[in-house]
Amino acid sequence: MSHDATVTLIDPIPPTPPSVLRKVFIGKDGLRAGWGLLIFIAIFAAIAFCVRVIGHKLYPSAAGAPKAEISPAFGYIAESVNFLLTLLVTWIMAKIERRPISVYGFGDRRKLSHFLAGLAWGVTCLSLLVLALWKTGLLVIDSRLLFGSDIFRYAAIWLLAFLLVGLAEEYLTRGYLQYTLTRGLAGLYRWIFKTPHSAALGFWTSAIIFSILFGLGHSTNPGESPIGLLSAGLAAMVFCFSLWRTGSLWWAVGFHTAWDWAQSFLYGVADSGLMVQHHLLATHPVGKPILSGGTTGPEGSIVVVAVLVLVSLIIVITLPRTHDRDTPERGI
Repeated sequence: MSHDATVTLIDPIPPTPPSVLRKVFIGKDGLRAGWGLLIFIAIFAAIAFCVRVIGHKLYPSAAGAPKAEISPAFGYIAESVNFLLTLLVTWIMAKIERRPISVYGFGDRRKLSHFLAGLAWGVTCLSLLVLALWKTGLLVIDSRLLFGSDIFRYAAIWLLAFLLVGLAEEYLTRGYLQYTLTRGLAGLYRWIFKTPHSAALGFWTSAIIFSILFGLGHSTNPGESPIGLLSAGLAAMVFCFSLWRTGSLWWAVGFHTAWDWAQSFLYGVADSGLMVQHHLLATHPVGKPILSGGTTGPEGSIVVVAVLVLVSLIIVITLPRTHDRDTPERGI
């Protein structure tokens, strides 16, 4: 280059600062968690309201809760609507936030093995609870109600129905909502305390919040009791523990499915105060409700606390950590 050449320096154009509106709605990791939760709840409530109105118009006789035992048809319709509605709204939020839907709990690479293990442990642990109540005289088995092919037919019908229960309840309470609240609380803890364990703190704080709400959600069930509400909340924490260990909901879905199936169909006891039609055994509780469970069923017995402790130990032993302990992302 010759000495008389002139070099012209051009100042770089500074980046345009984000607008105030964008700062309000968008953070470092996308849509702010608080707005995500509000949008999810608003969409869910709006669609649920429309579904309820349409259902009342088409089936006015089914507008209220079941008066006695729950029928298979009622169980299938109610839980299918709940699960599909949760799945739809979660998919909408995944598109809005530009995240893979798998991060909300269903993306486990070992989903089948975790689900089957949950099924096996669910039946086993509920059977141990029923056995303890039976052996101590707190539960009496009166008779068998099904025979021949009806046993297998209704066993399959109710297994699928309770699979829908497990999918709907786990995905609603421990899917998008818990993931998003965890993300928001993790950012808050990171900002306030500057701790590298903000994701863990966010996860367990949100787990406590949604477990309390899960327990209180059973308060409208007929025959429910304070011990039953406590056990539902503690069970929710146990399911959160399995989510923490595996990064997915599949073990919890399997356990939830089998636990409810064994109570309602196999042993014919109340499940959080609810009974189903066409169950295998006829039973009745004996003694003080705090010990026998009373109208709540085995979940209303204080003995259930010991069983839930056992379930937690099973999770520690059989479910090794499969993802980073201090990240809220899961199941990718």
